[in-house]
Amino acid sequence: MRSMARAVTTPRAGARWAAAAAATTVLLAGCSTKESDSEADAPAPAPGGEGIAAPAICGTDSDKREMRGAWLTTVRNIDWPSEPGLSADEQKAELDQWLDESVEMGLNAVFLHARPTADAVYDSELEPWARYLTGEQGGDPGYDPLEYAVEEAHKRGLEMHAWFNPYRVGLQDPDIENLADDHPVKQNPDWLVDFGKEAYVDPGNPEVREWVTAVIMDVVERYDIDGMHFDDFFYPYPQDGATFDDDASWEAHGGGFDDRGDWRRDNVDQLMRDVHGQIQETKPWVSFGVSPFGIWRNDATDPSGSPSSGLQSYDAQYADTRTWIEEGTVDYVAPQLYWERGFSTADYEALTDWWANEVEGTDVDLYVGQGAYRLGESGWTGDDALSTQLDYSSENEQVMGDIYFSIKSMRDNPDAVNHLLENHYAQPALPPVIESPEGEGPRVGAPTEVTAQAEDETVEVEWQTIEDARFYAVYRLPAEAAQALEGGDDEAYCAALAPENLVGMTGESALTDSAPLEDGAGYVVTALDDYRAEGPVSEIADPRS
Repeated sequence: MRSMARAVTTPRAGARWAAAAAATTVLLAGCSTKESDSEADAPAPAPGGEGIAAPAICGTDSDKREMRGAWLTTVRNIDWPSEPGLSADEQKAELDQWLDESVEMGLNAVFLHARPTADAVYDSELEPWARYLTGEQGGDPGYDPLEYAVEEAHKRGLEMHAWFNPYRVGLQDPDIENLADDHPVKQNPDWLVDFGKEAYVDPGNPEVREWVTAVIMDVVERYDIDGMHFDDFFYPYPQDGATFDDDASWEAHGGGFDDRGDWRRDNVDQLMRDVHGQIQETKPWVSFGVSPFGIWRNDATDPSGSPSSGLQSYDAQYADTRTWIEEGTVDYVAPQLYWERGFSTADYEALTDWWANEVEGTDVDLYVGQGAYRLGESGWTGDDALSTQLDYSSENEQVMGDIYFSIKSMRDNPDAVNHLLENHYAQPALPPVIESPEGEGPRVGAPTEVTAQAEDETVEVEWQTIEDARFYAVYRLPAEAAQALEGGDDEAYCAALAPENLVGMTGESALTDSAPLEDGAGYVVTALDDYRAEGPVSEIADPRS
């Protein structure tokens, strides 16, 4: 497919050349730059075009970086595939449609449910195929869905994160009753703990932790994913009359603890450390994060908890997210803040502030898990139901984006999505940068042989691919910005790469600008490396020449 930037309805999309130039003069006057020791000492970029050298780190860089993701759910065929048993071509066509719609919604990341119930939506030698593909666990769909999803997402300029459930095996009916003969739990029945209508592998069994980590690392090593993601399923949510019977593992492995709750939390903590540590050793550009239940603890239980009165994930699921933030064993947290502003039990504003305070001063990013599934419910009926959440949280400097559950709810509520687009996603956004362990600068050079060709009401921008580029970003330059950039001025450089000029991101070697300036403009392209760091700017391509 050919990448096309989502058409945006903004004043500049149809502005006259003179108006754009005047606006750029103001932008140049206000552009700020800053330098850092690590940037000054960074090695030269990887091979590519020389382009226009990056003289500084621009103060506006963070303004165009934002996580805009959605969960694409496979369990119970909630989102995709629409039903089990579709052919490979039908499944691919549905997935293509979801990815295209993600771009149209202004998103830049998709979180694919790749391991829904201790099985695989990818070709695995460790676990059987997920039943949601063919209708039978272990049934081969005839292609590798995760491999296809990564490739197609990257073409469209979308990050692809693999979403895993570490411990959940599924519902007694139909999952546990229909486990494939080669399922690891069938081979190791002592791993399984029945819990009411569900069943989980035992987090207190060291063999389970080793197995889960091995499954995760198998995917990290073999697939070009951008992130590894856990949701909120650790120890199970409470059920009336159900007891999590881990007596055997407690007796065998809990000797160093007086309290079983502390031991359970330590079991989960160890998994988080193991996974994060191995990812850092293998592919440190793969982000590792978690989307926990939105309440860690209530302040009535713990003075350092949030001003809320709901279920506490620390006590109910033994998920000590606060420790993971303090230890840096996650790269980001995306708490599920699925409550409206002003809700007395769990107020969205209060919880946003609490989580922002927890990550402040750490290297852990904060994204907000948004409850798109609630659209249409009481308190979530207006077209602004999603926008009003971001009206508050996006003003908090610690909040670096949002992830929506789930993408089907976004599709089913176009008015709410359109309101979100108009008020928060009018401009495209690059994904957040992943911190390089070595602290080096960008590992890519500038794209080469950039051309811009006006065709009817669009401009086709093309370039040569370069080594080590993960994505490319395209910028539309008004006349004065292009002229100033050629002069090599620091402020002009930053003005050229300002958020207002970003057309879009792609993994291919071309992008169609569907909203060019009426009187023409120059275009420049940058490459993003595996860490999503942006390299130097290409030479300017003028569509009028």
